[in-house]
Amino acid sequence: LGFVYDLKKVKFPKKPHIDEILRLVKIDNVKDKLISKLSKGYRQRVGIAQAIVHNPKFVVLDEPTNGLDPNQILEIRELIKEIAKDHSILLSTHILSEVQATCEYIRMIEHGNVVFTGTMEEFNNYIKPDSFIVYMDQKVATEELTAIKGINNVETLDNNKYRFHFEGGRETMQRLLQMGVEKGWGISEMTLEKSSLDEVFAQLSGKRKTKA
Repeated sequence: LGFVYDLKKVKFPKKPHIDEILRLVKIDNVKDKLISKLSKGYRQRVGIAQAIVHNPKFVVLDEPTNGLDPNQILEIRELIKEIAKDHSILLSTHILSEVQATCEYIRMIEHGNVVFTGTMEEFNNYIKPDSFIVYMDQKVATEELTAIKGINNVETLDNNKYRFHFEGGRETMQRLLQMGVEKGWGISEMTLEKSSLDEVFAQLSGKRKTKA
């Protein structure tokens, strides 16, 4: 870190500044060890410390959790979020769970072309849900359920649990709720089934056909 400090010609007083960086990335307890003797997780922390030692406004991190164990991944995620309080961070990764856990804004590139730009929430909702799960207190005939406007198909699962394939958006769900109250079905839970991040990624990359 002292070498990078000199290389970047940092203006801050050297020792207190490096000590502050050591504490920030939580490597002050191993500051006297050789990097080659550190675990993969600690080496990743050293790399991040090197990236921010000159206090840049913009930090680029390429696959910062690659090769780490689950506990180390959680620690690096928290470290990235902590650094993001004072720096703008660009995280480059193909691991969708890291995107979901760490990022607020996404730009997806496929074969050199930008195929998506938006928030994490917009990415999650890119494929419009067409099914939802409902829990009821009693069994209800599927014929009665499919008679509701907007319900295309109903699958009976287990423990009075049903999967509804629908169209018409929230209006259809509201009609089901209203009918459930009138009929005394005892609807206790209703959950939209959103597409997984892998499915969204596949569609955006052209590996999956859009639903008709």
